[in-house]
Amino acid sequence: MRQDKLDSIDLRILAALQREGRMTKSALAETVNLTPTPCWERLKRLEKAGYIKGYRAEVALEKIGSVTTVMVEVTLKQHRYEDFARFEQAVRGIDEVVECYATGGGIDYLLKVVARDIDTYQRLIDRLLIAEIGIDRYFTYVVTRAVKTALQPSVATLVPDGDIAPEKTSGRAG
Repeated sequence: MRQDKLDSIDLRILAALQREGRMTKSALAETVNLTPTPCWERLKRLEKAGYIKGYRAEVALEKIGSVTTVMVEVTLKQHRYEDFARFEQAVRGIDEVVECYATGGGIDYLLKVVARDIDTYQRLIDRLLIAEIGIDRYFTYVVTRAVKTALQPSVATLVPDGDIAPEKTSGRAG
């Protein structure tokens, strides 16, 4: 299934699940104005085509223990393919690195690190430097508070206006 094959019902299904991933099948069908069976078939098709990457819980880590979030700019010493690959392989294996983006411009990578505290973060950076994965420089920015957090923008912001019709409140299509 390619993007141009998504219709407004598919987009409404994605938008509804994005808002509430634990929605029951019958509630989803009602939300998108379908009967349960066709809605379920569309949902399975969207999952199989990779439009839905997974279902997960967002855990309140701060309720479990102390959490420090740090943004890190990283510049590598060399810029060959193998240098990027070595760095990327290393950060993929570190649980505290929750996001890593290769960037164009003045830095090579932007990382989001979530650690127990600043000392734990610094020990992580020290291990990366000792591992010789090509880091030339890094700059640390400690997050003092989250102003906005969203895993991704809503589906509706990514499609042309009008492609996601408003949800209906009565009557269902089959």
